Amino acid sequence: MARKKEKWSQDVTENSDAMDLKEGVFKQDSAKKIAHSLKTSAESSDRRKSSPFQSAMSMLTFYINRAGDQLSGKRRQTLEKAKDELRKDFGKTPRHGK
Repeated sequence: MARKKEKWSQDVTENSDAMDLKEGVFKQDSAKKIAHSLKTSAESSDRRKSSPFQSAMSMLTFYINRAGDQLSGKRRQTLEKAKDELRKDFGKTPRHGK
């Protein structure tokens, strides 16, 4: 079953029509750069089915969830901070307490 999940998430990552991402976007050290890259990709995509904000946030959340325990604490913190940066980039109120 776990093998099937891996194949499913890998397939989504490689073949999703949601939007095209800049290679290595999730490996960047800066939460601001991650958020900016996701925003740019979401806004330029003509294949997404929801708003640019929802598409970008969904892609970031999907990556975090897919990586799961493989992420170091520092890496997870950077990616979670990228969510707040993404909210700011789209004029939304960042969540506090994280």
